[in-house]
Amino acid sequence: MRSFAEAYPDPAIVKQLVSRIPWGHIIRILQKIKDPADRLWYVRQTIENGWSRNILAMKIESKAHQRQGKAINNFALTLPPPDSDLAAQVFKDPYLFDFLGTADPRREREVEQMLVDHIQRFLLELGAGFAFVGRQVHLEVDDEDFYIDLLFYHLKLRCYVVVELKAVPFDPAFIGKLNLYLSAVDDLMRHPDDQPTIGLLLCKSKKQIIVEYALRGFSKPMGFAGWEKQITDTLPENLKGSLPSIEEIEAELGEEELEI
Repeated sequence: MRSFAEAYPDPAIVKQLVSRIPWGHIIRILQKIKDPADRLWYVRQTIENGWSRNILAMKIESKAHQRQGKAINNFALTLPPPDSDLAAQVFKDPYLFDFLGTADPRREREVEQMLVDHIQRFLLELGAGFAFVGRQVHLEVDDEDFYIDLLFYHLKLRCYVVVELKAVPFDPAFIGKLNLYLSAVDDLMRHPDDQPTIGLLLCKSKKQIIVEYALRGFSKPMGFAGWEKQITDTLPENLKGSLPSIEEIEAELGEEELEI
């Protein structure tokens, strides 16, 4: 706690924030995070989301503070200020699906099934507030059948969140279908008290300027982010073999179950 006090002379920060989390959490933050602002971010997130020490360690390892609120979006133009600010902070870029292990899915359906199989870890990566509604959710529009990849409801935003998952780089054509799904969910599923449905498109890669151009003119709230299967995918080939697999790490830890 002294380290936090030295970084933040205002004792109110130490007393009101740092003193509200367990000592083990404080030690982990001090050991792993050097920047005072980043330390404070993890303290606040731990308090807000009730992270266990294992969850905190996972968030630090995945550099959550660098990804949160980074998804490209049009929320400022499509949602009122309080909602747009909250929505912008809910989504991140990129999303890390390292819990998928060493499998190499090449089709969206394969990725969807793997995410549902690991729904607890998937929800953890999405962040607090997401409730899973279903996979391949059926919509009937003008006598035609459409299927949403993944549908969630966000408890803080008070709205449905349509997640479209692509195993290929971003294509501007994806936005048209996502817009259709958002309109259909608003008309067919949204309760009068719900906020407008938000769309999240996850692609293997994207180019920011192309996404921003493609997004112009659409009135439905949408966010766009990349997703990565494994953190080690970006390492040189000669180093990958020296790193333990997810399975080996779990075995080493005695397959200790994460607490959410």
